[in-house]
Order: sequence, then C-alpha cells, then structure tokens
Amino acid sequence: MNALQSMIAVIGRIATSIICKIDAPELDRVPRSGPVILAVNHINTLDVPMLVAQLYPRKLIGLAKIETWDDAVIGWLFTVFEAIPIRRGEVDLEAIHRCLATLAQAKILAVAPEGTRSYDGKLSQGQQGIVLLGLRSGAPILPVVHWGGETFSRNIRHLKRTAIHIRVGKPFILDPQGEKIVGRIRQEMTDEIMRQMATLMPEAYRGIYSDCERPELKYLRFL
Repeated sequence: MNALQSMIAVIGRIATSIICKIDAPELDRVPRSGPVILAVNHINTLDVPMLVAQLYPRKLIGLAKIETWDDAVIGWLFTVFEAIPIRRGEVDLEAIHRCLATLAQAKILAVAPEGTRSYDGKLSQGQQGIVLLGLRSGAPILPVVHWGGETFSRNIRHLKRTAIHIRVGKPFILDPQGEKIVGRIRQEMTDEIMRQMATLMPEAYRGIYSDCERPELKYLRFL
C-alpha cells in the first residue's frame, strides 16, 4: 500500500475495531501476495472497509457497482483503493480486463459472486462472473465469508458493538474436466464455489445453499 492507502486503512482498522467486535484469526490464511481471487459474501456497506482494514497491510482490490462513484466521498475512497467499477446487468468487458490485469500483476482480487448485497446475511444465487475470472486467469480461489454484520445498522443506533465472524476456507482452482464451457457448466461451477462458502457459515446463513453438507466437487481442485 502507498502512504495514503496505509493511513486510511489504519484509521479504518481502529474505527471498525471500536464499533465492531471482529473474530477474524483465520484471515492469516489469506496469502500476502497473489494472484488469488477471494470469493466473499456481500451483506452491506460495512463489508469493504472491514475487510480492507482487517487485511492491512495486505492490499485488497475489489469490484464495486459504478453507481458507487455517484457519491463524491465514497467514490474518492474507492478510487484511492483502486476499486474496479462494474456495470451490473451486462457483460462489462472493461471491468473483466481490469480484473484479469490485477491478477496478472499477482495481486489479491475480491469478488462477491452474489453480485449484490443480501442485507440479511443469507446467501443468494451466485453469478457466473467469478468462474470467468477463475478460468481465464488460472488464479486460485479462496472462500472468505463473514456474518453478523447484518445487525450493524440496528446496533449502531443503540450504541452497541456488532459481533462479526470471519472464516476462511481452502484454496482451489477450477478444472473443467475437458468439458465445453457452456452456461450450464459455468453455473454448476459457480454453485460449487458458493457451496464451499456455505460450508464455512452457520446453517442460518446458508440461504439457497443449505444443501452444502456434502458439496459437489466435480469442478474444484483443491491446492
């Protein structure tokens, strides 16, 4: 990180430690350098500053909807941390190219396969973008999940700290097994990734991936 990024990350770490009680010993499993794709769940606006602060001094580059830059202050912060704007609901080739360039530079890229906030912390249907990035880059994918942040807004109004738990899974790469990569196969790969995330979470947060106790591993090869 450069000096400005480091200063903001340190302030963020102090701030999030004051307003939250963060249980995150497993973040030590995140490599200090890439290339690696972090498959993360997305609950609310607390996610990004929390993960950036907790991973410091490791640098995290993530995706954000392009509308984020409509807010001058938040847009500036995301620019400082080199976030990649993405146009949702379409194939954003520029964002894909920037993600692949990030991984080619051996950096850590955070991707939320759900593509949007859940607000309640429960997993929803994963989107196929993470599979495209994993296959084209060859980078390992590392599941990183968290829960508890869904109570943040209510807790902060009552001056109560929010307990947040972060868990990290095992890294893997995608192996298409020689099959033609069509939409159905990409979705199966996506669902396998999501089930790996779900296995790290309490049952109440697994959402549509509650059938993850014995997850399908056809297309995942663990490292």
